[in-house]
Amino acid sequence: MTMQSVAGDVSGAEVIEGRSLWQDAKRRFLKNKAAVVSAFVFLFLCIFAFFGQFLSQYDRETIDFTLMGANAYKGVPSFETGHYFGVDSDGRDLYARTVQGLRISIMIGIVGSLVAGIVGTLYGATAGYLGGRVDGIMMRTVDVLMSIPFMFVLILMLVMFGRSITILFIGVGLISWLDMSRIVRGQTLSIKNKEFVEAAVAIGVSPAKIILRHIVPNLIGVVVVYMSLLVPTMILTESFISFLGLGVQEPNTSLGALLNRGAGALQSGVTTWQFYFPLTVFIVLLFALFFIGDGLRDALDPKDR
Repeated sequence: MTMQSVAGDVSGAEVIEGRSLWQDAKRRFLKNKAAVVSAFVFLFLCIFAFFGQFLSQYDRETIDFTLMGANAYKGVPSFETGHYFGVDSDGRDLYARTVQGLRISIMIGIVGSLVAGIVGTLYGATAGYLGGRVDGIMMRTVDVLMSIPFMFVLILMLVMFGRSITILFIGVGLISWLDMSRIVRGQTLSIKNKEFVEAAVAIGVSPAKIILRHIVPNLIGVVVVYMSLLVPTMILTESFISFLGLGVQEPNTSLGALLNRGAGALQSGVTTWQFYFPLTVFIVLLFALFFIGDGLRDALDPKDR
């Protein structure tokens, strides 16, 4: 065989290109039809939450005194009157309040999961990398905190520091980082003995830089999956707190607060749409987030590569 024929065979051979973890994850995520559809549904809900108020001529605070109380049944959902979802028992436009409630619930879910992700990742990575007595003290602290009832601590924070959205954001996020820290710590124990970490130690890189530059980037897949599954949990927690009347306060509202008032109106027999419209939005949001979380978990699972 001549050199020219060999060169021709090499040049004509198919070049196989490798895929990175994120490219492979994207390909597998797009194959999950339920996750893709849920991603579009969640995107639509976000657009609706942040821009839906521009489609209504009413705001969330304006009261129509002719449609409140026992006369709320007159404010039925109608495109002619502009009350797309009807009015609540106080005569306020339910569409505008549902838009704001969805916006606050989404923000609490995302911000709470971000706080939990950042705090839990840094805490768990530090404990897992340092090991020894430091690891023992840090994780025993987590065990003690996990033994305290989560809901009791959150309610206590709202009572002590005031029932504000800021405290709700911080409280939900800071209490939810405990499980994240345990997951991250377990993953860190398997990463810290890898060759690239030992090489960084050998050249004198400080532990803080090793954690931030080498450990944490290799935990992004696990953290993203857990945070995506944590968002609906945050929304459920906020909704439960608001349902008890300890969450978002008037004139602001959330889906939990709307469900609370809607349940009261449903029991009194005044209106039904005041409960069913927020409930429908709430269920669609949770299902979309759960399917997205499942899709990300399957896409980023290294065992499926």
